[in-house]
Formats: sequence, structure tokens, C-alpha cells
Amino acid sequence: MQRVLVMGCSGSGKSTFAMALAHKLGLPFVSLDALFWKPGWVEPDKTEFAAKMAEEAGKPSWVMDGNYKGHAGELRRERADAVFWFDLPRGVCLTGALKRVVRSYGRVRPEMAAGCPEQLDFGFLRWIWDYRAKRRAGDVAFLSGLRPDQRLVTFTARRQADLFLAGVGA
Repeated sequence: MQRVLVMGCSGSGKSTFAMALAHKLGLPFVSLDALFWKPGWVEPDKTEFAAKMAEEAGKPSWVMDGNYKGHAGELRRERADAVFWFDLPRGVCLTGALKRVVRSYGRVRPEMAAGCPEQLDFGFLRWIWDYRAKRRAGDVAFLSGLRPDQRLVTFTARRQADLFLAGVGA
């Protein structure tokens, strides 16, 4: 694996997994949230962000954490040799996001953009709540565009991700 996408609902554990996988594989970790957000949780110019995404996707190796399918998503999917999809239940993702808020409130997490401290955002929690009903089908459609030579691993429980990581490099 040289170019890996890690996708799924917020709070699913994808960032933690992606950072650990990148470390185990000796590949650069790319946080799409860190590339997207500007200080103060300001959204970027969409053209500028798409250009950043294309630049990152063009590199020879990476583990990319995040969705952002509308911004060079097809290019990233085309370049990836493996995709890990966290398809976890709503409650698991909400619990994960709330634990993250408690653990990191007021601080910028390592995978986030500078100037974007962790906060309690009810709109974001609603986004997680609605993910399965409103966004999951889009992820399924996106993943259906993978070629036969690309590896897709779907996790439906965090324990599966932990077991996979335990086997990397073993």
C-alpha cells in the first residue's frame, strides 16, 4: 500500500486509524481537515482547496484521512491502491465525537488545521446523526467506482480496525 484513503463518518475513528497506519507503513499522513479549514473554522475557497487536493493526490505515497469527495475525490480514488471505509453505527460515531470533544476541548488536535480548536458544535453532531440517512449512500456510490485492482476494506466495528493494525508489519 502506497496511496491509501481512509473514509467514513466523523467520530468513527478514521483519523486515529489513518495516523497509526501511516506510521506503521512509513508513509506521509495527510489530514484533509487540516488542508480544508482555515483558522477560526473558516471554509476555504473551493477552487483553492481542490487544487491542494490534486497536489496531494499527485504525490507518490500517502495515507489520506477524510471524505471531501466533491474536491478532487475522483482523482484521489483513481490514485489510491487501498481504501479503508469506517461504516460504523450512528451511536458509535456520536460517542466517539463526544469523547473527542471532552478530551480535546479548546485545543487543536494534531490532525486539524491551526487555529481550529476542538469545540462542541451541535450542527456537527447533527451531521453525524444524519450521516447514515443522508450521506452513506454517497459513500457507497463513490466506493463502487473502485477498480478490481484496488483494495477495499470495510470496518463495521472499531475492533476490526484495531485487529487490522495489529497485523500490519507483523
